[in-house]
Amino acid sequence: MNKFLLAVHVLAAIVAVGPVTVAASMFPPSARKALAEPADAQALSTVRVLHRICRLYATVGVAVPVFGFATAKNMGVLGDTWLIVSIALTALAAVVLAALVLPRQTALMEGIEGVEGVEGVEERIEQGVGAGEEGAANAGASRVGPRDTARLAMFTGLFNLLWATVTILMIVRPGSTTGA
Repeated sequence: MNKFLLAVHVLAAIVAVGPVTVAASMFPPSARKALAEPADAQALSTVRVLHRICRLYATVGVAVPVFGFATAKNMGVLGDTWLIVSIALTALAAVVLAALVLPRQTALMEGIEGVEGVEGVEERIEQGVGAGEEGAANAGASRVGPRDTARLAMFTGLFNLLWATVTILMIVRPGSTTGA
């Protein structure tokens, strides 16, 4: 049973978290291109697809910790330090994705599409989103700017770094007595 649960946990991580990390990393440069070339329908389409991938696979990614907990329980390692640190980092990565990455992607996509009204932009500026060079000065004229993509890239990098750290902890398992 351990091997099955571990296999499902690893496959879920590869299939769910992998696409999120790649799509989230591709989003900021794609958004910059769409901002620079507003008439480019392909650039906007790319931004939409990347955002959809991030949202969908973030939801599917819930399976990773579910099978992770089941695997850890069966292996008897729930109290191991490396696992507790991994769980905390996984929770932090989920918060970064849900609170910092996905909302900023949405704000950028809406700004690029020009769908939001001025009230929505002002609310997002107060939240720290949409306060790009042009966005803060002329909220109605240019809703988002390059600074917004840079901030998103920073949060995406943090998300990816957290997942890389969790992956390393899962492989190395410092202090583990279950064998490496």
